Amino acid sequence: MKKKNKNKRASQRTDTLIGPGSEVEGVLQCEENLRIDGRFNGSIESQGCVTIGEEAIARSNISAREVIVAGKVYGDVTAENKLTITPTGQMYGDVYAASLIVMEGGLLNGASRMEHQTSPQEAAESTDTTLPLQRSEAG
Repeated sequence: MKKKNKNKRASQRTDTLIGPGSEVEGVLQCEENLRIDGRFNGSIESQGCVTIGEEAIARSNISAREVIVAGKVYGDVTAENKLTITPTGQMYGDVYAASLIVMEGGLLNGASRMEHQTSPQEAAESTDTTLPLQRSEAG
């Protein structure tokens, strides 16, 4: 009865690694998961999960399905699903994510915007049913 969840294991696997002591500059595009344990300057686009390790420094805008910040990020992050800032994580930039988790000790200096992903039909329905804000009159 040792059935493991393959999707959970697949999302935690590292397909691309920038190791400790490495310094990379440029545009990085990958279809799978990425882990940075060194330094990265530039932009990152991933279809998978991007993890910034505890000793890592990323001076970049990051766009990915999921982002985990355990080191330092200087730039904006767009996470299609979830952004997690761990207790050692420091984020200096704006965040756009469906879900945002800042663990105790984690740091976020920037604006955040969260929106659930909806289908175009659901978005149209929700705007049709929006009620106007009513204000009480002072007098």
